[in-house]
Amino acid sequence: MSSSNHEPRSRLDELATEAWNADGADLDLRSTLELVELMNAADAGVPAAVAGAAEAVANAVDAIAVRLQGGGRLIYVGAGTSGRLAALDATECESTFSTRPGQVTALIAGGAASSPVEQEAAEDDAVAGERELDALGVSAADAVVGVTASGRTPYVLGAIRRARAVGAVTAGIVSVHESELAGLVEHEIVVVVGPEIIAGSTRLKAGTAQKLVLNMLSTLSMVRIGKTFGNLMVDVYATNEKLRARVRRVVGHATGATPDAVEHALAESGGDAKVAIVSLLSDTDAATARERLGRADGLIRRAVEPR
Repeated sequence: MSSSNHEPRSRLDELATEAWNADGADLDLRSTLELVELMNAADAGVPAAVAGAAEAVANAVDAIAVRLQGGGRLIYVGAGTSGRLAALDATECESTFSTRPGQVTALIAGGAASSPVEQEAAEDDAVAGERELDALGVSAADAVVGVTASGRTPYVLGAIRRARAVGAVTAGIVSVHESELAGLVEHEIVVVVGPEIIAGSTRLKAGTAQKLVLNMLSTLSMVRIGKTFGNLMVDVYATNEKLRARVRRVVGHATGATPDAVEHALAESGGDAKVAIVSLLSDTDAATARERLGRADGLIRRAVEPR
């Protein structure tokens, strides 16, 4: 059953994400170069807006990392552009950090296989958000992040309410102050970027801000749970020659070992960069290195500490 919000037109019109900027009233009359420069100037303010939410992002990252370290999941929920950006971020985690299938995932209103028009139409269904989160088996072990520029998307609100009910960590990325989502989540990340160059087109500045925050949430959570060593990706699943070469470089940079020593360590570890690094840095065999990593929760620095 659909739970469509019948909000007064004035409430929707007053949202900062729907605001009209008089500076663009003659947009269609400007030269293409002027339009490019105008968009670029508008986008330049987005990183500063994200920087203003740094503490909130950091708090959310720490909470998410605790859940991931304990075996839980990071689940994004969004509609339209927000959902598609979240899905992109979730998908990249498996190839970049070798997260297990489903460890970082995204729910999109209407389903990922639906057309954009169908996805947009589905965003008013709060019950679907709750139902689809239930279908994932969400629990207190998980972290759920709602992504909605307006902070009032029913599909997202429904999912977050369900996440709260089961004790999951909740966070929200929004582009307006005092949103409905703010009253539901533990970690509100507000990035207000102002009116879009095309009024209401939140795939622009608001979408860029969401992408930056999503990058931070996933990447830094992975750093916190040991998916990197310094700034090196040490949990890459090497499925092609490019990635196998990257793994060899990573192990070499991390240990300073010769190419022959790197090749030997990787062969002994079955291609596992983390095991190879611990083996080389601790001068141990692969089995001992793997055991050390297990005791250290997968953190290389802890695994190579003197015992």
